[in-house]
Amino acid sequence: MRKISDDLWETDPEYPMPGLSTHAYLWQAPSGNVLFYNTTYEHELDHMADLGGVARHYLSHQDEIAPSLRAIKQRFGSTLHVSAAEADLVRETATVDEAFERRHAVADGLEVIPTPGHTPGSACFVVRSPGGTTYLFTGDSIFRSAEGHWTAGYIEGMSHRDTLTASLTDIASLTPDVVLSSAFAGDSGVTELGDRAWSDCVAEALRQLTPEPSTG
Repeated sequence: MRKISDDLWETDPEYPMPGLSTHAYLWQAPSGNVLFYNTTYEHELDHMADLGGVARHYLSHQDEIAPSLRAIKQRFGSTLHVSAAEADLVRETATVDEAFERRHAVADGLEVIPTPGHTPGSACFVVRSPGGTTYLFTGDSIFRSAEGHWTAGYIEGMSHRDTLTASLTDIASLTPDVVLSSAFAGDSGVTELGDRAWSDCVAEALRQLTPEPSTG
């Protein structure tokens, strides 16, 4: 695992398809470590054990379903939290402890935000770290392209354009310091925004979801 900040760790990359990488992230929350997304690497579970294990595990969408969900629960006794829209899919692999439907805040400054559109059960997560940094975990709903452009996670035949547009519009008002996607192209799924407003990043992604005007 690679240390991102004082309370955040990134797993080794996995490559679900050419040109695309994924990571999971372990946040060392005050009341117990929280894992976002998923990893299939057993050696990363050893690293998590060294860091105190996993208390809660949140999936951003159905692409993160894998047998490792069971392994994580069995090893750490963690609870698994997923969108109600995709809970039945997850239950085919692992026991679900919470199937959430609405935006809500939970312990330690964590907020769960359903953001359907990329898939029906996509969700984002905001962490307001005690250290003062605000992290936004976007799953595959929005990410940076290999060229560095913010991109909406719209896949023809799978995603729903209008729903994704509404979801991204909803999270545009957030004020994260660091954004961490699940899948990404390029060098890293971690982006420190610096002086750039998150609303500008979302606007860049939304422009690609607007159909080009007809010239005929």
